[in-house]
Amino acid sequence: MPPDANEFVPGTVRLVDVDEQAGKDIVLVPSPSTDPEDPLNWTRNRKILALSMVYLYNLAMGIPTSLQYSLLSDITRDTGIDTATLVQGNGLMILFFGWGPALIWQPLALTYGRRGVYLLSTLLVVPMAMWTAYSSTVGEWYAHRVLIGIIASPFEALPEVTIFDLFFAHERGAFTSVYTFVLFGSTFIAPLVAGWFNDAYGWRWTMQFGAIFAAFCFVVLFLFLEETIYFRDSVEGENTSNLKPSGASDDEERRSPSSPTPVLKNHQSWEEDITASGTISQVPPPPNPEPIPDITPENSPKGFLHLAKSFKFFTALANRPSNMDMIRMIYYPVIFIFQFPTVLWSGFLYGINLAWYNVLNGTTSPVLSAPPYNWSAALVGCVYTGPIIGAALAAAWCGPGADYFALALARRNGGIREPEHRLWPLLVSGVISAAGLILWGVGAHHNIHWIGLVFGLALMTFGTVTGGAIAISYNVDCLKEIGGESTVSVMMMRNTIGFGFSYAITPWYTSMGLQNCFIMAGIMSLVCTSTFLIMVRYGKTLRRRSTKRYLEYISKVPVNMS
Repeated sequence: MPPDANEFVPGTVRLVDVDEQAGKDIVLVPSPSTDPEDPLNWTRNRKILALSMVYLYNLAMGIPTSLQYSLLSDITRDTGIDTATLVQGNGLMILFFGWGPALIWQPLALTYGRRGVYLLSTLLVVPMAMWTAYSSTVGEWYAHRVLIGIIASPFEALPEVTIFDLFFAHERGAFTSVYTFVLFGSTFIAPLVAGWFNDAYGWRWTMQFGAIFAAFCFVVLFLFLEETIYFRDSVEGENTSNLKPSGASDDEERRSPSSPTPVLKNHQSWEEDITASGTISQVPPPPNPEPIPDITPENSPKGFLHLAKSFKFFTALANRPSNMDMIRMIYYPVIFIFQFPTVLWSGFLYGINLAWYNVLNGTTSPVLSAPPYNWSAALVGCVYTGPIIGAALAAAWCGPGADYFALALARRNGGIREPEHRLWPLLVSGVISAAGLILWGVGAHHNIHWIGLVFGLALMTFGTVTGGAIAISYNVDCLKEIGGESTVSVMMMRNTIGFGFSYAITPWYTSMGLQNCFIMAGIMSLVCTSTFLIMVRYGKTLRRRSTKRYLEYISKVPVNMS
């Protein structure tokens, strides 16, 4: 029967079987099916190929849309468009990065599959990048920023959902953090490369390079990107009647028939458990299971066969939502912001961190191109080495690090993982981000050595990437079955906040001065990030109060709650 709204808590799952082998057994969440085409059952190599294509897609979108950040001064000199207008145009692009998925892409992806959305958006970004190279007026700049924002917007909302298609709950944090690193890293690599391209060929050819790169990525994605959407017959969550206090070990209750869940006997060999043995261990098996063929190497597609099947853009998916459901998905993300507090907070956390990313891009070129630094576009681009390093360190901290903390806290909690267990790395990143903002602003005001400024940018980026990755993971951990729609909600909030800061940053630091502006920004960053303590304390209560609405929504999508 469907979960009881009075007992079911979305996001609370039994992640560790604490009574087996001293807590080394990881419970597989969600429960994989016995269908060899279930992405959770794919071989490791097939999963990594699919994930690599998603990361390549991020580069294909992130690089063409970010090349201009180190070239603002050169574009202003050549076109006469002032820097504030260029920054505001980029702010419009960021705004539509958030609203584009809700209006077009996410409903399409959830109804007809992810592959077509990835391919179509990559193909359409090519002419938009070419148009950027021929900009000469303010109207043109605003126009292509809006259009490219809509077209490229899936790269900020869809890849994380694909990660959740492919991996179990205990693996998601690591792969989501890598995605966030690639997402932000691509926007840092692009200005670095653009600076040197600009010195050699000019800014217009630099923009054309972005179009060429996107076209190359489209060809690779067309050949190797697989469809990962899979309509599962389970709901992530746990009945509170099944939960024991921390340290409890009642064997009968642990093996309650109400939540039959596969158990991973060895964390390092999950693939062999599922694919090589041909069976999935259940605790206990559900009554009267449907006779579905075992997963065997013979039943699984091999080599290029599974790729050849997917050479079309969109696929007719079994049990997909109806076209009316697709229309509803357009307004669901807006409703979710007001109906699910965890979505509201995740969007706020991600948005405030994106704001500092926009502050970085909006001030780097103006500060370093002016006296006493007087740097060329190539040297300004090199400054982004600091953010790249900061993003890499953040990916390790909020990925494997957050997964480790979540597993450790789940073991202390009788094997039960709460989404709030993933939030504790913010305690460190919040302090580091605030320090980076203050170092950048105060340092630039006092004309310190450029190494100090680069270090400040690296610290700022560490906090930005950590906050973004944890916001994404927390949101989907809480509301897995509506993760696609709720992720769009988060991105809408995130990019709306970022858009506001894009408009505000230039008058903010010119009126207050760099020092006072960034001291205020550092304090704001620390206070906003510290709100995670409120979610640690009250997050589960908020999720429990949202249970009825959550179950109502997932009853309208292809999830069988029986």
